[in-house]
Amino acid sequence: MKYILALDQGTTSTRAVIFNKSGAVVSSYGREIPQIYPAPGLVEHDPEEIFFSSLRAVSNAMERAGAKPSDIAAIGITNQRETTVVWEKDTGRPVCNAIVWQCRRTTERCRQLVKEGFTDIIRAKTGLIPDPYFSATKLEWILNNVQGARERAERGELLFGTVDTYLIWRLTGGKVFATDYTNAARTMLFNIHTLSWDEELLNLFGVPRCMLPEVKACGGDFGVTEKRYFGGEIPIRGVAGDQQAALFGHMCFEQGDAKNTYGTGCFLLMNAGLVAPEVRDGLLTTLCACVEGRPSYALEGSVFIGGAAVQWLRDGLGIISSASETEELALRVDDSAGMYFVPAFNGLGAPYWDGSACGILSGITRGARKEHIVRAVLEGIAYRVNDVLRAMEEASGVTLSRLAVDGGASANNFLMRFQADISDCSVVRPAVTEVTSLGAAYIAGLSCGFWRDVDEVRSLSVIERLFAPAMPKAEREKLISGWKLAVRRARLNQ
Repeated sequence: MKYILALDQGTTSTRAVIFNKSGAVVSSYGREIPQIYPAPGLVEHDPEEIFFSSLRAVSNAMERAGAKPSDIAAIGITNQRETTVVWEKDTGRPVCNAIVWQCRRTTERCRQLVKEGFTDIIRAKTGLIPDPYFSATKLEWILNNVQGARERAERGELLFGTVDTYLIWRLTGGKVFATDYTNAARTMLFNIHTLSWDEELLNLFGVPRCMLPEVKACGGDFGVTEKRYFGGEIPIRGVAGDQQAALFGHMCFEQGDAKNTYGTGCFLLMNAGLVAPEVRDGLLTTLCACVEGRPSYALEGSVFIGGAAVQWLRDGLGIISSASETEELALRVDDSAGMYFVPAFNGLGAPYWDGSACGILSGITRGARKEHIVRAVLEGIAYRVNDVLRAMEEASGVTLSRLAVDGGASANNFLMRFQADISDCSVVRPAVTEVTSLGAAYIAGLSCGFWRDVDEVRSLSVIERLFAPAMPKAEREKLISGWKLAVRRARLNQ
């Protein structure tokens, strides 16, 4: 067989990418999916749109490659995590729209959980903290608010899944009801130490066990697609949540390997090895993707504002017309003229978790120009990433020497250079930018034997550019000291 196909179902779009034996992209097709905002703070998707956009993406990618089902060894699925779908077991019809990971409708419920002392229990079992981000309170909300849902669920008539589970169930015609470790780990219902659904948490959220899918390793056998969809059966042999798929795509297989995705926000994951580290400083513990066997643990930290700060320069201040301008503008000046930008537009995420912090631009003088502001904004993104990296080092006991990067802002050479300097580690940008899809493809390909082993996959890696740290230690420490002062100021504005 010639190809591996990755289906990447994300928050704003669905994308299918076909890779050849060399790990190169043969064809791809993406399609946006509509966002539904019933009220401020509420975010939903139509599950039917998710499914049919997936069919269209795969069919078009195959057509562009001239590929038949018999040419494709397997499909790997990667997906937006935490988004919650409940559907009828007999018909596949969703009982309501999917509740997206961004939705904040269960904020009060999470505050109640914290107030009632459940934080430590939830963290100890799941590695997570009570937050609307995760699936458990979303599922609880559906059971409590969709008419008849709880009674039907208890009778075994309804099924729950994250997007991967829903797609697998639909693609296999209801024959396979399963998820993988990485997606289960983001539900706040799964014990990441016993690798099983946790009865105490199911009771806490009132979730019937019969609603939950079987949990498998990422490289498990997830059935075959029905012939009617793509003209023939294609095995589904890889599943992983998007951030874990990216970690795998970067081949972060060893303890201490880390990646950062520079998107609207920044998502950092570090492979923490086979022993779960003690979590502190606002980090989360989750599971790495694994083809088979027991998965390693990962430390995860989220920076809420990354590329969104550059969008603010364009759409809010109007001092740039495109994100690509920022690199050239930042390089026009030698420094940021003493300014620090703290991108806390909606509070600070890891390691601070301070929702009351606000964004600030400090150190402004009469000599400040737009070039200095642009440079300060880019530096602010790197400082926030560095905050999380330092917290990960402390929690894991591993000193980071290499950071793999992807996402739109990773194309900015100034930002990558400054990240390497301020974090005192090498920043590695791969030649293949479809890292999340590539991770799903690698998992599926290793599972079905398309690639022989991890060493063969490693041999496919091509580094587009490596940024080595060059900043003197004294200068780095001085800059970080100023940054810490700016963060304190941002957190005082409450």
